[in-house]
Amino acid sequence: MKIIIIGCGKVGITLAEQLSEENHDLVLIDTSAQKVQEIPENIDAIRLYGNGASINTQMEAGVDKADILIAVTGSDELNLLCCLIAQKTGNCQTIARVRNPIYSKEIGFIKERLGVSMIINPEYAAALEISRLLRFPSAIKIDTFAKGRVELLKFRIRPEFHLNNVLIKDIRRKFNADILICGVEREEKISIPDGDFILKDNDVLSIIASPKNAADFFKKIGLKTNQVKNALIVGGGKLAHYLANLLLDMKIKVRIVEKDKARCDELNELLPNAEIICGDGTDKNLLLEEGLPHTEAFVTLTNVDEENILLSLYAKEHSNVKLVTKVNRIAFDNIIERLDLGSVIYPKYITMDYILQYVRALQNSIGSNVENLYHILDNRAEALEFAVHEKSPVTDVPLSQLQLKDNLLIGCINRGGKIHIARGNDSIQLGDTVIVVTIQKGLRDIRDILKK
Repeated sequence: MKIIIIGCGKVGITLAEQLSEENHDLVLIDTSAQKVQEIPENIDAIRLYGNGASINTQMEAGVDKADILIAVTGSDELNLLCCLIAQKTGNCQTIARVRNPIYSKEIGFIKERLGVSMIINPEYAAALEISRLLRFPSAIKIDTFAKGRVELLKFRIRPEFHLNNVLIKDIRRKFNADILICGVEREEKISIPDGDFILKDNDVLSIIASPKNAADFFKKIGLKTNQVKNALIVGGGKLAHYLANLLLDMKIKVRIVEKDKARCDELNELLPNAEIICGDGTDKNLLLEEGLPHTEAFVTLTNVDEENILLSLYAKEHSNVKLVTKVNRIAFDNIIERLDLGSVIYPKYITMDYILQYVRALQNSIGSNVENLYHILDNRAEALEFAVHEKSPVTDVPLSQLQLKDNLLIGCINRGGKIHIARGNDSIQLGDTVIVVTIQKGLRDIRDILKK
């Protein structure tokens, strides 16, 4: 597919790297000559210096022959204008990053009247992910499939869970648990394990289950499953605003620490039911005075990664709190993961997953679509949900008889709203949605799970 990306910031480059790996025909545009020059050499793309909202620039990029135009500049208005011009100039699908809360109530109008195919709000998407984590604080990460009927949850094995040296195939019998362990992270290694894989303390597991079955399993191994009652948030930006609204709707008490007086006044008006504390969130004494040792959730959302990381490390030493740490830069994500900062949220990855999900669904014309897509296992594997719309070599055949690609696992089948963990005797039927976990990147159709 021919894809034009306008905006070569962190999101644009992260997205371009992934799309380049999947062999799309890319054109990258930015108004900064320096950013254009700094595009990594491993990205196979045409690089254009210019204004993406200019008709001439878009024509030079080939918008009349493009399949998708993605606008991810730092300006909501510029992104929408780029998409509007692309709609009038070419015949491509358009995706805009729109972050301002003012526009969040107008998305339906914008999509219908301006013809924007998809609007992605990184801060709101990240807020949704954090709210899910605070509803189920034992998990490091939660991704949802089948409209919330299935969850992919990530957690770390502690000695008190008594899972050390246990074979995966014995988990179901030992705990009477209807779950599937679909990924293991052990130091630098990741695995999509079989039944003979031996678990070790400190492994990070990813499991697939219905919310009820996941909760039952966590209770049996001794993990807390109740949502938090209160949250202390450091940083009062857009993400904090979105998150506070979601948490207040969940009846969670919210306190926000923000050092900018003008922003505190805004937040007091926007969030009358939250407590806004005007002060420096990096002040250890302030955090202790505000009850950090007794807070159930501590969420660091400043614009400085180093502050967020150090604050979470400090909170970890002084409380038994549920930690959520926002990180913008992703160059050192492998080091950050080793710090055990609780749940680390990367808005850039979340944005990329949403857009890739749309791109793959649009690209596929065979009848099975990518309904959901998440990068998991330290971003080295994917969990995908396919909708099966027509018969193919994968349907009506027992899973045990399918010649599946290596490092690929069929995790769960959703049939008419009923969820069950996939076993060898099950088969994929017309109308199912199927969740697949794989190290193989770039799957676009359910038939891609088979060896060639």
